[in-house]
Amino acid sequence: MPHRRQNPSPMSRPPFETPPSADGGETAALSPPRRIEARPDAGSLTQEQIKRTYGRYAPFYDQLFGAIYAHGRRRMAATLRSLTAQRVLEVGVGTGLTLDCYPASSRIVGIDLSVEMLARAQRRAAALGLRDVELHIMNGEATPFADASFDCITVPYVLSATPDPVRLVRELRRLCRPGGTIVILNHFSGSRFWWLLEKAAQPLSSKVGFRSDFHFEEHVARYDWEIQSVEPVNLFGLSRLVVIKNV
Repeated sequence: MPHRRQNPSPMSRPPFETPPSADGGETAALSPPRRIEARPDAGSLTQEQIKRTYGRYAPFYDQLFGAIYAHGRRRMAATLRSLTAQRVLEVGVGTGLTLDCYPASSRIVGIDLSVEMLARAQRRAAALGLRDVELHIMNGEATPFADASFDCITVPYVLSATPDPVRLVRELRRLCRPGGTIVILNHFSGSRFWWLLEKAAQPLSSKVGFRSDFHFEEHVARYDWEIQSVEPVNLFGLSRLVVIKNV
């Protein structure tokens, strides 16, 4: 895949500095959020746990998770290439595995909680000559960006790995312009193939850095946005790619 066209002007801010404040599936207009019976939290996550866990993952994250999740990332990037998104936010950019797959015409902002993961993303962006990329250490649940700052927001493998998914969704909707696109790539419970692994990992959320018991109906389908498509991705449908119109 060709590298992104370089912008002659360098990044206006150094990396890690906090800035100032598809696939044609059937579109479903959802009703207002319905009441979902609360599930017991099998493993709560905190920001410190996430920072610590992904800091440990950083040196071998690409080897451990790169190939396993690569199909989903490719499909996510293909979705972005079908849009005309000028300004894109990736929440949970990690080591930057998707950075060179985004459209050359898009300005990419990537945020992550992990210093160690983001340092690797910065080195990757520099090696690829991706000057139209900004990277920042930032909590996706509470960012300093203004309302409607982005045409598209991608959320790869983050929704089940954030302390408060409801708060994250609220922030995504605030940051995405009305009529813009939110692309969620995540594991959701319910696959017959993966149910045993989900159960085994359920008590270990704080150690592995994500919740295995995570339901689509509870964390995506309940909101009054427009789900445009849902596509199973990765090995045996391990994850789903969800394309949403922000309304």
